Amino acid sequence: MSPAPSIRAWRPALDGVAEVLHARFGEHAYPMHAHATWTLLLVDDGAVRYDLDRHERGAFGGTVTLLPPHVPHNGTAANPHGFRKRVLYLEPGQLPDRLVGATVDAPTLADPALRRMISTVHRLVRLPGDEPSADDLLAVALERLRARLDDRPAPPAHGGAARDLRDLLEAHIVPGLPLRTAADRLHFTPAHLVRSFRREYGMAPHQYVISRRVDLARRLIVAGHPLPTVAQRSGFYDQPHLTRHFKRILGVSPGHFRPR
Repeated sequence: MSPAPSIRAWRPALDGVAEVLHARFGEHAYPMHAHATWTLLLVDDGAVRYDLDRHERGAFGGTVTLLPPHVPHNGTAANPHGFRKRVLYLEPGQLPDRLVGATVDAPTLADPALRRMISTVHRLVRLPGDEPSADDLLAVALERLRARLDDRPAPPAHGGAARDLRDLLEAHIVPGLPLRTAADRLHFTPAHLVRSFRREYGMAPHQYVISRRVDLARRLIVAGHPLPTVAQRSGFYDQPHLTRHFKRILGVSPGHFRPR
């Protein structure tokens, strides 16, 4: 028997992502339909057969599928066992309109690195407080996606951009600053900022912010503040969010770091 349908859909706190969908289907067949968004699809189990612009296509494990907005398509399991998929529905402005034709011609990409990035974004958006890290990674993934479809070299990384971003992040360690807001202020694309920052400092912008928040948290702990207050005052989503990153960076939990 085919598996019963299972669906989880939500709108994440992630700029440019209209919806996240994690689903398993058995016998269900999508009729022809269209979205106002870009559909960035990973198939984790089974395979999907669909029609796009009068051509039969397939989505399956190990690949990344991108379907453009406003172009009708359908979808059904390629075998009786059904399929399991994860989808990011991206706002139209996340990718340029000129890529619609390229995605209609070749919607499936065999790119293991790109797939790993997108899979990690899916994992991060399920962890409260880790959405900024997902935002950083999604920006890099979309740049790679654009390069694959458009075959244009990315602009070189710029150390000045990285330093300017670091200064901006330092001014917003506790409240945080969305990557796209920083990009607007500094007049660079989000992906360019992430790439420049990684090259200059060996880490993504949000990793830098998290490390600085942990540094602030340890000072507050040493000063004797209770952990719920420490989490709030150092910019973490909640105490478990603080504990997860504190232990990852310092090797001990906040409770073990408390003065004895």
